[in-house]
Amino acid sequence: MGFALSKLQLNSPAFEFRGKIPRKHTGEGVDISPAFEWSKVPEGTHCFALICHDPDAPLLSTGSYGFVHWVLYNIPGSVTRLPEGTEDYTSGINDARKEGYMGPMPPEGHGIHHYYFWIIAINKEMDLDPGLTLWQLLEQIEPYVIGMNRLVGIYER
Repeated sequence: MGFALSKLQLNSPAFEFRGKIPRKHTGEGVDISPAFEWSKVPEGTHCFALICHDPDAPLLSTGSYGFVHWVLYNIPGSVTRLPEGTEDYTSGINDARKEGYMGPMPPEGHGIHHYYFWIIAINKEMDLDPGLTLWQLLEQIEPYVIGMNRLVGIYER
């Protein structure tokens, strides 16, 4: 992916940067997505994508590393927050081959896993089909990315 330095900021009322993701938002809890809000949106943003990736997952079977927990896109540029458990916008396919959010649930005893929630600002109107994988999404949006940033949460079983 290209380099898209920006001042875009992503936050969640559920956890702080490098803070523990509440059980409610994990596979051991209710398994609903946390609420998010973002600010310092780059000028010219037409839409957003939000993804969650766990690079600590010991999986290589997907052709890459880690585990993709969430792919969400076609979020209008006027939106700067998502409520907890959102089902709005367009869901992609996570690495469990299901649409929607799949909360953290690392293998027991595997230690702390880091969950990277990325907000990506895009300078073109996009009307992407549902069901894209992370890599399919990135291939389509990469030329139009004008800013991105992440919020990292942790979880351990």
